[in-house]
Amino acid sequence: MKNFHLPLPEQTYSQLRAEAERTQVPATILAREAIDLWLRHQLRAARHTAIATYAAEMAGSSFDLGTDLESAGIEHMLKAGKTSK
Repeated sequence: MKNFHLPLPEQTYSQLRAEAERTQVPATILAREAIDLWLRHQLRAARHTAIATYAAEMAGSSFDLGTDLESAGIEHMLKAGKTSK
């Protein structure tokens, strides 16, 4: 575990302290969880962007899915979604 000094705007600090009091959870834990959540979101967004960029670059190339394969994949996903509910 590493320590990190993080100056906060007064309003953010007050809201964090109020939430810590309300939930009876230390402010450091709340802040750590909030940062972890944000970082996970950033990673997912970056991964999504990388996949979308790759798909756009490969569109129409030999790496692009054929329309028959793409249709079969969509059909399979739709059927699988119906059985899992």
